[in-house]
Amino acid sequence: MTELLAPAGNMEALKAAISNGCDAIYLGMQKFGARAYSSNFDLESLKESVTYAHLRNVKIYVTMNTLVFESEREEMQAQMRELNEIGVDGIIVQDLAAFDYAVENFLDMDVHCSTQMGIDDVDGTLLMKELGAKRVVLAREVEIEKVKEIKRIAKIPVEIFVHGALCVSYSGNCLMSGLIGYRSGNRGRCVGSCRKEYEVIDTTTETSLGKNYILSTKDLNTIDHIDDLKEIDSLKIEGRMKEPAYVANVVSKYRMALDHKITEVDKDNLSKTFNRTFTKGYLFHEDPKDITNILRPNNFGYEIGNISKSVKDMYEITLTRTLNQNDIIRISHNNEDVILNVVKLYDKDGNLINKAEDVCYIKIKEKLSKGDAVYITKDSFYYKELESSLEKEFKRFNLDISVYASPGAKLMIEAEGLGFHYSYEGEEILGEAMNNPSTKEQVIKQFSKLNDTIFELHDVDFEEHNAFIPSKMLNVARRDIVQGLYDLKLNSKNKRTKALVAKEKISFAPEKPYLTAAVTTKEQYDACVSCGIKEIYFENVVRRNQNDYKEKEGQVLIGGYGGIYHYRKTNPFVTDYSFNVVNSTSCYELYRLGAKRVTLSYELNKRQMEDLMNAYYEENEGYPALEMIVYGRAPMLFTKYCPLKKMNQCDVCKKNSYELKDEHGTFPIICHDDCTTTILNGKTLNLLDELPSINGIEAFRLNFTVESKEQVVKTINKALDKLNGGADKAVFNKETDTRGHFNKEIL
Repeated sequence: MTELLAPAGNMEALKAAISNGCDAIYLGMQKFGARAYSSNFDLESLKESVTYAHLRNVKIYVTMNTLVFESEREEMQAQMRELNEIGVDGIIVQDLAAFDYAVENFLDMDVHCSTQMGIDDVDGTLLMKELGAKRVVLAREVEIEKVKEIKRIAKIPVEIFVHGALCVSYSGNCLMSGLIGYRSGNRGRCVGSCRKEYEVIDTTTETSLGKNYILSTKDLNTIDHIDDLKEIDSLKIEGRMKEPAYVANVVSKYRMALDHKITEVDKDNLSKTFNRTFTKGYLFHEDPKDITNILRPNNFGYEIGNISKSVKDMYEITLTRTLNQNDIIRISHNNEDVILNVVKLYDKDGNLINKAEDVCYIKIKEKLSKGDAVYITKDSFYYKELESSLEKEFKRFNLDISVYASPGAKLMIEAEGLGFHYSYEGEEILGEAMNNPSTKEQVIKQFSKLNDTIFELHDVDFEEHNAFIPSKMLNVARRDIVQGLYDLKLNSKNKRTKALVAKEKISFAPEKPYLTAAVTTKEQYDACVSCGIKEIYFENVVRRNQNDYKEKEGQVLIGGYGGIYHYRKTNPFVTDYSFNVVNSTSCYELYRLGAKRVTLSYELNKRQMEDLMNAYYEENEGYPALEMIVYGRAPMLFTKYCPLKKMNQCDVCKKNSYELKDEHGTFPIICHDDCTTTILNGKTLNLLDELPSINGIEAFRLNFTVESKEQVVKTINKALDKLNGGADKAVFNKETDTRGHFNKEIL
């Protein structure tokens, strides 16, 4: 059976999702969830949520899918233990430290690989299955045919996003918010830098191609493809930041579609809550240039008409759909929006009306033009319908009872519900009826009062033996039975933990620090060779989400989990920054998989690096083998979408250079042969002067992207000079390392 998985940013949204037919909920706590700005749940509200959901056979998954710094590992572990004790059904993780702790410790709390892990192929899925994952949330860029192939070959449940906001970047492979907004998306604090307006510049011709929301994606909507989706284990709706009415709307429509009873009107109603217009996504082969809506980054609404003329102090609107009083409308005028709450609505005679079907008049102080399009962004009438559904019971569960009532004995009732059996025994002795013995109909009347429960009365077995059962006694019995079945249901969840197994310690002999280089062009490669760089990443790179696994010779730089699975038995490898390693456990797990070195995340500062190294040394009685990027333009995001195709620059991109520009700076665009795109940071990371003071790093990487041959040579020579000048300081030493020496952060 396909699971419909709904988001909940608070208790109201959770109830809205359940009352409209979801099978499972995913939600976040105050820490470690990738939506830090959602209301989220504390332990008490989570307990309430688990109780509410489990009684209704709805599962609860908790997102713990942020990166976990060394200083947070104990808190992360403590939170997982609390979640297990509460009885959540699973956790969704990105960080290998969180993944490892969950897999190693809990028997009944499933571990799901978050989409931030970037798993988009069979190889990566098989690796995570081998490591203990119970489900993999695939990247949003995976096409439906490949999703089915992964499910068939890997034989592990897979989950995909089917509706809601899309990241323009592969999830987990975006540093944009952290680099230019100073709030990391991988830490749950994305500020939506991709939703900003940018100018696209052709730097070769020094011309502007226009200013728009070039990176702002439409919202995903796959409801027209529900038959294909029914083959997938779990269908996920995005929206933990959304209001309860949005959750109710989307969940109800996908429930209808899964249950074979949706209409075109129902599908159309998906536009009546927040949307940025819709795309069927990469999942169903949307042309990458059509994945974005460059006109506006926020709620689009749906079109209902246009301004037809100005009449005194009012504007006439010719309607194609109904407009109601208290609707919120958006009028598009010269690429600017006029937002208006329709408090007063008039007919052609100037009379106040509650709704209009064909034409209406509204007082608007802003200047508008004939032909300006009018959109509804909040349909007040429809919102009332949604709000009425927020706490209804989507379905009730059968309650079957067998009642035994004989004079001179206590009332006995055997009850069946929620898959459990409960025996009730009254406290008082029943008397013999003088005139009107209790009947089956009277029992049914009292036991049918179940509206404040999740039950509905089903089978009733009662033989009359001339006993009198007071209504009050039946009411007490009903409440006791309901609570008894609730308790049996809720206490049936296991909370077992595993017996821990000691792990082999892994450590490396300290090396004298040396330089490595990553290059983009053959010219840069030749420059690195001429300067004596021994390890150069060029054709031996297997990037995350660019997983065309070709046979390679020698050592490879691997960016994703599928690459590890594919090459670990044939090639020595180094893991790249895209594994987002920020703690010692992640290092250990990658070494255990065969990594020769681990490249640290861009998201670490010097103190956090030292915390990682110290913890690794203490736990493994030896040193980690680490690589660190110390020079270059950081990749802000990697995307399957091509902004240049959107600007009609296909093929021209092979000879011209481009960049994005905002009020703060410019960001080079790198086009790859497969039409994927990398957006680079406009500022160059340069820690070369700091090399003598950075302890514990085996390899310092220079990352060359847009540099000329001369710039490459100059940078390498400076790095060699700095490295050789501080070589006797640079090997990490447990006894002499001084924390806090390096005060500025890498980001």
